[in-house]
This record gives sequence, structure tokens and C-alpha cells, in this order.
Amino acid sequence: QVQLDESGGGLVQAGDSLRLSCVAAGTTFSWYAVGWFRQAPGKEREFVAGISGSGGRTEYLVSVKGRFTLSKDNTKNTATLQMNNLKSEDTAVYYCAVKQFSTQVLTASGAYEYWGQGTQVTVSS
Repeated sequence: QVQLDESGGGLVQAGDSLRLSCVAAGTTFSWYAVGWFRQAPGKEREFVAGISGSGGRTEYLVSVKGRFTLSKDNTKNTATLQMNNLKSEDTAVYYCAVKQFSTQVLTASGAYEYWGQGTQVTVSS
């Protein structure tokens, strides 16, 4: 069983930055593709960013491209989502998810096996 621990959410103003971390316990992180999803009140959960197991490939939601950067440190079992120039529309609960033995970047929520508990990001305008 893989346990994911997310942290780094909070309340910020538009234009500020936040760094979300996802730490995995109980596994070898280099085997896992990682994705970040978010869900705003009354909306469907949506893909935000994904990274392949090796960390060599990434994909982003169009609206966050150029502002968010996802990286993966397999030696620390940690994936980090750096979020810059935050906007009010980025307000949501953010979830980290992983899929074992994936060399691809996965954008569909159903492709992931394990999920974190979520961390709230609130951006005031």
C-alpha cells in the first residue's frame, strides 16, 4: 500500500506563489508516474500536471502552462508542484496521485492507483 502525504497549500493573493509537495511512503518512487489534479467547488476534478516515472516527461493543463512546474526527486520520494503567478481560478483542493510502473505521463484520473488526501489552495483576487 502506497501512502501519499501532500503539503504546501494555503491562502495567498493573486500573483503569489505556492509549492505543493507530495511525499510517497512505502514504495520506490522512481517506478511511479505522478499526477496532480484539482477540484473546485461544484466542478469536476481536472488534470493539472503529470510527470513520467523517470521524470523526463511532463504535461500540463493549458491554463497553467508557463506558470506551474512539476518535478520529481526519486531519491527523496517527492514530487513538487511549483505554482507561480497564481490566479483566483486556481482555487481548488489539489490532489496528488501515482501509478506504478508507468513510463508515460498520465492525464486521466482513472489511470492512477493511489491518491493523497488533498490540500486546499485558495487564491484571493
